[in-house]
Amino acid sequence: MDPDFLSAFTQPAALNQFLVENVITQGEKRKLIKPTSSNNPKLEELKLLLIDWINTTLKQEHIVVKSLEEDLYDGLVLHHLLENLGSLKLDVDKIALTEKKQRQKLSVILEAVAKCLQLEESQLKWSVEAILAKDLLSTLHLLVAIAKHFQPNLAIPPNVQVETVTIENTSKGLKTANGVEFITGSKENLEEQSTDDAFDELFSRAPERLDDVKKVFLRFVNQHVGKLGLNVKDMESQFADGVILLLLIGQLEGYFLNLRDFFLTPASTTEMLHNVNLALDLLTDGGLLNFSVNSE
Repeated sequence: MDPDFLSAFTQPAALNQFLVENVITQGEKRKLIKPTSSNNPKLEELKLLLIDWINTTLKQEHIVVKSLEEDLYDGLVLHHLLENLGSLKLDVDKIALTEKKQRQKLSVILEAVAKCLQLEESQLKWSVEAILAKDLLSTLHLLVAIAKHFQPNLAIPPNVQVETVTIENTSKGLKTANGVEFITGSKENLEEQSTDDAFDELFSRAPERLDDVKKVFLRFVNQHVGKLGLNVKDMESQFADGVILLLLIGQLEGYFLNLRDFFLTPASTTEMLHNVNLALDLLTDGGLLNFSVNSE
């Protein structure tokens, strides 16, 4: 056996446990996170963030994720997550009980992800077999890609890297190669990746001050929409239908929005989404929005 592989483990028991949990069949080649990275604080921070993000997103679905490896491999959570984030209607059963059904379901889900993210097969850092095998490295790459696409404002910790071992089961035994893989960045773009904006910093370091920031924003909003006889008391609920946002943009940019272009009193989700999409288009056209925002 390759001595580099043995050097990844300090105790023989750890090696045996690793091989039991990660069965590498004859002719198979897999890249795995080394046990030596299990105590990586940045890796733990990323895992906890993703778990919290999934649970928050799926709160109304009464789905609770406790382990990324154990709770995502069958496709159920990924199915609900994509439907909630991207309004994707996937033609698969909600629950797949057999391994064959789970493989088929994951195939449909990952194909939809690749299409939505506009990724070629060569760009994918995950696969059906890897997710089904509860491979943490592949699962993390998949979730980070989904989060960056559908929720770009999520404060993903930058420069998360792990030690990896690539194992190939050959006729002569296990052939291995050690490496380091970046999950949320690389050395070249570390400076760009690690420059959190003020709100990422606020949410992560001083969440108790969030109410103070909301009050500042409310004063700012009311200072402008107050000229139209409007008063905003709750940003979460009153911005949801897009009306206040559109009127605020009009006030700030100094132009009048034709009432025929949007719904002043939207009566359905479709009409609300129309308003929000119009607001996002105006911000993008004005050069004020340089990243993707999910209107829903």
